[in-house]
Amino acid sequence: MEWRDDPIRAAQRGQNPMVMARMPSGFAVIGESQQLPGYSLLLCDDPDVNHLTDLPRERRVQFLADFALLGEAVTEACRDHGLRRINYEILGNQAACLHAHVHARYEWEPPDLVLRPVWFYEDRLDPAHAYSDERHGALRAAITDALAARLAT
Repeated sequence: MEWRDDPIRAAQRGQNPMVMARMPSGFAVIGESQQLPGYSLLLCDDPDVNHLTDLPRERRVQFLADFALLGEAVTEACRDHGLRRINYEILGNQAACLHAHVHARYEWEPPDLVLRPVWFYEDRLDPAHAYSDERHGALRAAITDALAARLAT
């Protein structure tokens, strides 16, 4: 089984190469598409949890706090790259496991897309935008470092 088939259990086994940090409620991972650099996700550490409301209140609050912490780390790492703002989304339309998206949004985005959800980028899954250590490793390291600093306090 490839890690993409079950990214949460792969993260639990230490076999998900996209993991940046273990957080109290799950795993912070760098997104496979880096069309908008810094795209990251928080995966709930329980693969059987489908909805935010499936978590008991204390775990739900922790997941949301970790989500915000990941957003802070992405903000810090992307600040000098023309960052405009951070978008936070919990959708769950495709993957039946709780996960949350952190999208860095930039001043340099096309005017017809900058005010729209990232899902309007028709080519976001183009292999040209796929994560690679060569192109995105430094930004990933910056996000990981910013997360580590926040998790240590």
